[in-house]
Amino acid sequence: MFRKLALLLCTLSTVAASAQTIQIQVDLDKPLGADKPITSWFGYDESNYTTMTHGRELLRELHDTSPVPVYIRAHHLLTSGDGVPELKWSSTNVYTLDAKGHPVYNFKIIDGIFDAYQQAGVRPMVELGFMPEALASGPAPYKVSYPRTLDGSVQSPPKDYAAWGELCRTLAAHLVARYGRDQAAQWYWEVWNEPNIPYWHGTQQEYDKLYDFAVAGVRAALPEARVGGPATTSPRDPKAVAFLNAFLQHVAHDKSAANGQPIPLDFISFHAKGEPKIIDGHVRMGLDKELRDADKGFAAIATYPQFRNLPIILSEADPEGCAACSAKENPSNNYRNGTLYPAYTAAALKGLFDLQDRHQVNLLAMLSWSFEFEGKDYFQGFRTLATNGIDKPVMNVFRMASLMSGQRVATTSTGQIPLDDILSSGVQHAPDIDALATHADRSAAILLWNYQDDDLPADDAPTSVTVHGIPAAVHRVLLQHDRIDATHSNAYTAWMAMGSPQQPTPAQYAQLKAAGQLQSLTSPEWLDVSNGSVIIPVTLPRQALSLLRLSW
Repeated sequence: MFRKLALLLCTLSTVAASAQTIQIQVDLDKPLGADKPITSWFGYDESNYTTMTHGRELLRELHDTSPVPVYIRAHHLLTSGDGVPELKWSSTNVYTLDAKGHPVYNFKIIDGIFDAYQQAGVRPMVELGFMPEALASGPAPYKVSYPRTLDGSVQSPPKDYAAWGELCRTLAAHLVARYGRDQAAQWYWEVWNEPNIPYWHGTQQEYDKLYDFAVAGVRAALPEARVGGPATTSPRDPKAVAFLNAFLQHVAHDKSAANGQPIPLDFISFHAKGEPKIIDGHVRMGLDKELRDADKGFAAIATYPQFRNLPIILSEADPEGCAACSAKENPSNNYRNGTLYPAYTAAALKGLFDLQDRHQVNLLAMLSWSFEFEGKDYFQGFRTLATNGIDKPVMNVFRMASLMSGQRVATTSTGQIPLDDILSSGVQHAPDIDALATHADRSAAILLWNYQDDDLPADDAPTSVTVHGIPAAVHRVLLQHDRIDATHSNAYTAWMAMGSPQQPTPAQYAQLKAAGQLQSLTSPEWLDVSNGSVIIPVTLPRQALSLLRLSW
């Protein structure tokens, strides 16, 4: 009797545990579309950090992380000044006037920046901004320091649009001569940044004119240049999406103010941002906000038959809007140091692909506005990929994404939060335990995450991943399991375990460098395949990520 009761309890316990296990199904025979490397794009405000010690190091690391070209976008390529960076400020002093009012071009600082790109093997996304002091029309002081950097006349329209166009032509001609036409033709040339807010002190019509003269100038020097814009802010704001629509109407129906010809447009750019807050003493992210931006922007573009197939570059796609605001300034920004940031990024990645498919548009890039800040405290909470040369956990989600290739394939998960629910209310009532999977020749990759907007402790999630569609002739597959969590691929927790040193010893620094790299959870192992399928048990802590790589 007691034995039967024990067996019954054991059976009920097993059934209950099974019911609680998240079931993820991956079907390699159901392709959804190409796994485009949309995560190989990065940017930052302070272009002068490019040539500094850790900036050069990080550029090379980004190149080495990705099997495809990495693109870099930076502000202030045309700003006047001494080349010394500050928060949200840099300068190249490329354009001044002599005593007779004639233009003087000085490419020394710009050449240093673009030389660093070339030496690292990355490609520039050339942002044509901001206004040189000699051309700026605004009455305000030219430079205003952080946090009021948008108040300066560096954001004003040009006094002379023809001179602005000639600046863009001269810059493009110089870069073509220095780096070669073939290289420059592979770049993207974007006109300005966020002209619908105080990054631009002019009107919509003045921005359209700025665009016309800029692209006419670039195309005069490089007819095959890939030009675009308008790099507007979050389309979930009706005023922002109205600006984007008005720009597309201008390109579709007007003639160029610069030359009376049709207006070139090779890609469309806008920005998508979340909105983290402190709620009851903890961070709550805003994934719904970033995905609603993409949803509204994609929907607007899809209404233009002539534009809906153009590449879309989210030339800033981030959990919030201020990379230079540290956790000391905004405590909610401490999410940037730990695993919440990469888990959010993984969930956003799938959401963006799903929205692209829904609207049948062509997403080329989700550019992470994150780089590094030279000479700041370790883990100060800036939105960065690395701190003082130490990679942060978020760097490793980009490493994971770069290890995926081929076709995106169908997945289902009993722990998934449906896309429409995320768009409506984020990921607050239950975690989003989901997957993004790819299938290439003789391999597959499955990215898993256990994400919730609220950064609160929670139990680990037992998960079972079943991969279907492995070729019939294959009887064993090799599994490599990479992990980001509290103890893997996480220099932040390693640093805190040391006592949070701001002057780590050489031995501590070496330990932190190693902790910042992508790490395996287990040794590679061979798994048996049955009827074209393999089952992989995984335990996912909250805000953790796993990358399962299968090869045969």
